[in-house]
Amino acid sequence: MAAVVEEALGTGRRKTSVARVRVRAGSGKITINSRELDEFFRVPQDRNAVLAPLDHCEVRENVDVIIRVHGGGTTGQAGACMQGIARALMKHDSDLEPKLRERNFLSRDSRMKERKKPGLHGARRGTQFSKR
Repeated sequence: MAAVVEEALGTGRRKTSVARVRVRAGSGKITINSRELDEFFRVPQDRNAVLAPLDHCEVRENVDVIIRVHGGGTTGQAGACMQGIARALMKHDSDLEPKLRERNFLSRDSRMKERKKPGLHGARRGTQFSKR
């Protein structure tokens, strides 16, 4: 049995979003940028992504989570929160690490936006062909 840390910190990243997460023993309250989870993430898919590590480890009602997230859009922020929660849970209770690894919650999604190339309208979009 590993020692449980009083307050654990974790950082999550996805695309251009960065989430700083605090996990402490509590009653299951989740706060994101001083707002409730349902108020911050309105799309159910994003809410489920944030809650996935907590539900998989069955600690949702035992910990309070405080998140500060910035950058990117809602999906990127949800992914960053998910990774940050997983990393903080691992520090909070190291016995949870194998459970978190089996669903790849600790791995960073390295996909980023492709850069714009010179002479093109975007990363790959060329100019429209004109016969005359």
